[in-house]
Amino acid sequence: MMTTTIKTALASDEARTFGALTLAFSTDPMARWSLPDPAKYLATFPSLARAFGSGAFEKGTAYIANGFLGAALWLPPGAESDGESLMRLLNENAGDDIKEYMPVIFEQMEKFHPTEPHWYLPMIGVDPAHQGLGVGSALMTEALKAVDRDGLIAYLESSNPKNISLYERHGFEVIGEIQSGGSPVLRPMLRRAR
Repeated sequence: MMTTTIKTALASDEARTFGALTLAFSTDPMARWSLPDPAKYLATFPSLARAFGSGAFEKGTAYIANGFLGAALWLPPGAESDGESLMRLLNENAGDDIKEYMPVIFEQMEKFHPTEPHWYLPMIGVDPAHQGLGVGSALMTEALKAVDRDGLIAYLESSNPKNISLYERHGFEVIGEIQSGGSPVLRPMLRRAR
């Protein structure tokens, strides 16, 4: 088992952080359903990741594993993803056959999203060459220190069924399913305050 060091990412780490997340999500069911063309995926995903979680850099809640093996972008209470940019990027880059389903998915995501103060994890990922070595768990453990310090709930949507057990080990519970048309299933997950 390798030793994983987690640190807070700086603004100067953004490009490499989004690079790590692009690798991590290259086999993610929802990411690849949305952007099945490899070239379009590689060109677009860093901007999608930025729209989902760049606020984490501003708030000091973006975390990276040593060597950029993985990253987690957490949004503290009051911070939000850039929904307008997300929809624009998907409208410009997703296939015509799925564009009609994207607004429905985002509407369903909004319904499950807690209204009370909470921490939101829009994105966590590990380079596929280093998955299964505890990097994701180390990223979760570090970020959850702040969540628990604040005594708040935490929320995420799992876009990959392989990751459910990781989240459950860290106290998250599946609270529903999100799907539209032939999309993969997203599973909203909530972690109660501790």
